[in-house]
Amino acid sequence: MAVRGKRTSTGRHEAGCKVCGHRQREQIETEWCAWANTSRLAQEYKLSRNSIYRHVAALNLRERRGKNLRAALERIIEQADAVTVNAGAVVAAVQAYAKINSAGQWIDRTEQVSLNDLFTRMSSNELEAYAREGNLPDWFTSMVGGTPIDSQENKANGQVERKQRETD
Repeated sequence: MAVRGKRTSTGRHEAGCKVCGHRQREQIETEWCAWANTSRLAQEYKLSRNSIYRHVAALNLRERRGKNLRAALERIIEQADAVTVNAGAVVAAVQAYAKINSAGQWIDRTEQVSLNDLFTRMSSNELEAYAREGNLPDWFTSMVGGTPIDSQENKANGQVERKQRETD
């Protein structure tokens, strides 16, 4: 029996491993790395869970499985219409899926905008209008996004304009 933390030689492992000797070894490894349930695999291929876990450890398949988180999330997402789940669980799975790249790495996509760079791009007329009236050019707000105050003002202005058109 291998001591925890020590690696067994591949040749020694293969000589006594029931998974390595199984005629469907490749299929078992592929399914396990795609997050198939280990108990189901053991039952389906007439193996013990322990033999699968020993095989996984000897061949360092956990790393390969870990890089395949998208497969696990795909399984959850695919079952959304077949099982009772709440919307939050499905949305969370979709969000997580979108953040994992093809190499299995979690990527938090963030966007940073330098306000200094944007102010540097403004023409002298745009800078004067901002200093006098507090108005930023349309291209500036589209880069940064509108603030809630801007949105409220725009909504209020739109309502005033509609009322004026209705009375005209």
